[in-house]
Amino acid sequence: MSATGKQNQTYIMEFILLGSGNFPDIQPALFLFFLVVYMVTMTGNILIIVLVVANQHLHMPMYFFLTNLSCLETCYSSTILPRLLASFLTRDRSTFYSSCMTQFFIFAFLVGVECYLLAVMSYDRYLAVCKPLHYVTLMNRKCCIALAAGAWVGGFMISFVIILLMLQITFCDRGEIDHSFCDFTPMIKCSCSNTFLIEIITSLMSAACTVLPFLFTVASYILIGIAILRIPSATGKQKVFSTCSSHLIVVTIFYITLILVYMLPKTYNLTAFNKLLSVFYTVVTPMVNPLIYTLRNEKVREALGKALQAFMDLYK
Repeated sequence: MSATGKQNQTYIMEFILLGSGNFPDIQPALFLFFLVVYMVTMTGNILIIVLVVANQHLHMPMYFFLTNLSCLETCYSSTILPRLLASFLTRDRSTFYSSCMTQFFIFAFLVGVECYLLAVMSYDRYLAVCKPLHYVTLMNRKCCIALAAGAWVGGFMISFVIILLMLQITFCDRGEIDHSFCDFTPMIKCSCSNTFLIEIITSLMSAACTVLPFLFTVASYILIGIAILRIPSATGKQKVFSTCSSHLIVVTIFYITLILVYMLPKTYNLTAFNKLLSVFYTVVTPMVNPLIYTLRNEKVREALGKALQAFMDLYK
């Protein structure tokens, strides 16, 4: 950018998150809805963490990864919802440049971790179904810790590279982000720099933490499906499938919404739909995940029942 160009630009120090600001009449209803969602999300995920830590019967690889997922979902919701709730209350939709960049970094970091973590959980289910005799040996404590740590480190490294690139570009004009939070595409539209290179690099980095884990997850479930079909009895098939169904539902919901949000054309007519889907996978999915695992997992239901019974006995 030339010196003359720089003099004619007004560099912004804050962004305006438009979100649902065009509908002021429904702000109170949205505040109540998202407040309930946030409370349910935090309660459900923290409850799963407590149950797994406190119950010896849940000290297994599958529940160790589930605890990691619940920790992630807790952080996920706390990155998006408190700022969103505050904007509904105060009607102030402005956010500082540094706050927006921090939110985007944490958001990108957690999305990457979730993709890797879901792939790790599918690998765990693959070993449990296809390699049952070697499962305990292969999925030992060190392996579980290494896989979980790899998911967190992988997500951090990719988001770190992307945020470094984001910090190199200049944002100007009005700084209005047509979204409820600081996401990559809406932020890029506020830039007055040449963003072609950063968009290419970000697409490649995003593919590394979304497409590759997705393909790995699909391959794992194809092998699991083949193994299930080879089981002679219907009861055996149902029992094995039940151990994978919760994770499969979570994976399906997560990737369908993620693909729709980032693969649909960014046309004006689809902007509102994209924002709705973004809210779904960033806000609703973290709330639904613990409900899915609680309702469909027998051991989690048993642990929850025992915890509730102990709580009731305590106050008799």
